[in-house]
Amino acid sequence: MSGKCPQTSVLLLTLLCLLFLPVVAFLVAFHQNKQLIGDRGLLPCRAYLQSVQRHFGGRVSWDALSYAPTILWLLDWSHMDANLDALALLGLGISSFILVSGCANMVLMAALWVLYMSLVNVGQICCCSRALCSSGWESQLLETGFLGIFLCPLWTLSALPRGTPTSRVVMWGFRWLIFRIMLGAGLIKIRGDRCWQDLTCMDFHYETQPVPNPVAYFLHRSPWWFHRFETLSNHFLELVVPFFIFLGRRMCIVHGALQVLFQVVLIISGNLSFLNWLTIVPSLACFDDATLGGLFPSGPGRLKDQVLKIQEEETRGAGAPRTRAWLSIPVVLNLLSPRQVMNSSFNPLRIVNTYGAFGSITRERTEVILQGTASANASAPDSAWEDYEFKCKPGDPRRRPCLISPYHHRLDWLMWFAAFQTYEHNEWIIHLAGKLLANDAQALSLLARNPFEGRDPPRWVRGEHYRYKFSRPGGRHAAEGKWWIRRRLGPYFPPLSRQDLRGYFTSREWPYPEPE
Repeated sequence: MSGKCPQTSVLLLTLLCLLFLPVVAFLVAFHQNKQLIGDRGLLPCRAYLQSVQRHFGGRVSWDALSYAPTILWLLDWSHMDANLDALALLGLGISSFILVSGCANMVLMAALWVLYMSLVNVGQICCCSRALCSSGWESQLLETGFLGIFLCPLWTLSALPRGTPTSRVVMWGFRWLIFRIMLGAGLIKIRGDRCWQDLTCMDFHYETQPVPNPVAYFLHRSPWWFHRFETLSNHFLELVVPFFIFLGRRMCIVHGALQVLFQVVLIISGNLSFLNWLTIVPSLACFDDATLGGLFPSGPGRLKDQVLKIQEEETRGAGAPRTRAWLSIPVVLNLLSPRQVMNSSFNPLRIVNTYGAFGSITRERTEVILQGTASANASAPDSAWEDYEFKCKPGDPRRRPCLISPYHHRLDWLMWFAAFQTYEHNEWIIHLAGKLLANDAQALSLLARNPFEGRDPPRWVRGEHYRYKFSRPGGRHAAEGKWWIRRRLGPYFPPLSRQDLRGYFTSREWPYPEPE
C-alpha cells in the first residue's frame, strides 16, 4: 500500500486538515470577529480598508486588492458586522457539510481558503499574524488549506474518489511545510535568546507562556536536570529531526511519529490555541498507506479493500498541480539569514510563509489588569477598584488556569502582547477601555467577568501592571487556593473617563461608545 496513490494518507489528512480545523476556525471567527473588527469592534476593519483605499488613491484599485486580498472589497461596507457574519457562516456551512458528508472537492476547498483569507487580511492585530510576530496560526492554516485544495478531485463529491490519485508533489508540499515550520522554530531559538544556548529557557517557559494550563503549573517545578533535558530534546526535534524527511521512507516515518508526539506533549503542557493541532496535519504526510493501514477497517468491501482495488486499477497517477516553487525562495533565504524573522508572509495570499516560535523567553510574567470604579473621584484613597477578568488570562490568583483549548481566544493573546509594550503602542486597549466605560455588551462578551454586570457603568477605568508567579504546590499560597502570586508593579495607563476618551475616538474615526 505504499505505492504512488496514498489514499489512506489522503483520507486521514482530509479528516484533520480539511474538516475539523476549518470548522473550528470559522466558528471562532463567527463568535469573535464582530467584537474585534466589526462596526463597533476594537479595530474596525472598515476603517482599515478605508485607509488602504486612501493610500492607493481613494479607489478600489488592483493595488489595493493585491495589498489586502479580501472579498469584503466587493461588498457593502455599511453593515460590516453582517458581512463578517456572512463570510464566517458560509465557511462554517461548507466545512460542516464536508465534515458530515466526508466528501470534498477542489471547488469547496478553494472556497474555504478564499473565505478565511478574506477574514485574515482585514484582521489587523486582532486576528492575523501580520503584527503579532510570535504567533503564526492564521498564515499556517491558510498555507495548509491551500495545499489541501489539491488533495481533492476537481468536481467529484465522494469519500473515496476514483481516478484522482494524490500527486507526490502535494505530499511533498506538506512535508516541505512541516520541515520549514520545525526548522524555522529551531533556528530562531538558537539565534535568539541566549537561554536556548545555555539550556535554561524551560526554567521560565511554563510560567511565562501566553496561556498556561494546570499541567504547566506542576511542570514548572520540575528539577533543573529535567528542564535541561527538555531544552536539548527541543533542539533535537527542531534542528535535527526535520532532515529525516529526506533520508528515505523509514526515516521519514520516524520524523512524522516524533513530530506528532512532540505536538501532543505541547498540547498537554500549554494552551497554544489550535497551533499544535494544526502542526500535526503536515506531519501526517510523512506516513504512507502501509503505515496507516492498521487504523482503518479491513475486510471485503471495507475501506482498506476499496483502496487496494483502486490502486490496482490505476496505472498512472493524475498530473501534478502547477507548482509555485519560486515562492519558497524568500522563505529559504530567511531561514539562512542570521536576521531571521518569525511568522511572516512574503505575499498577501499567504501561500508560502516563514514560521518560528519562542525566539525569546521572558523571565517574568507581567499582566495588564483592567479595573473600573464607580467612585466620582478616581484619586480618592477609598475608591473601590474592581477587576475585569479575561477568559484564560491570569487575573484573580485563585482562578485555575484553563485546560487544553483547541481554539484560540484572540483577546487573551492580545492582552499577553500588551504586557510587553506601553499602552501608546496598543491603542486598541484604550478602545477597549472606552467600551468598558459604556458597559458595551458586545465587548464584554469577550470577557469572563464584568464586575459591573447589572449595575451602572464604571465612571473610571484604568490599567494596572502586575507581576505573576506560580505559587508553590503544597505551599502556603496553594493551601489558600491560589494558583498565582501577584505583585503590583505600577500603572499601565492612568484612570480614564468617557469624557477623556471622546477626542481620542474622534481623531481615529472610531464610533464613540454610548452607555447601554
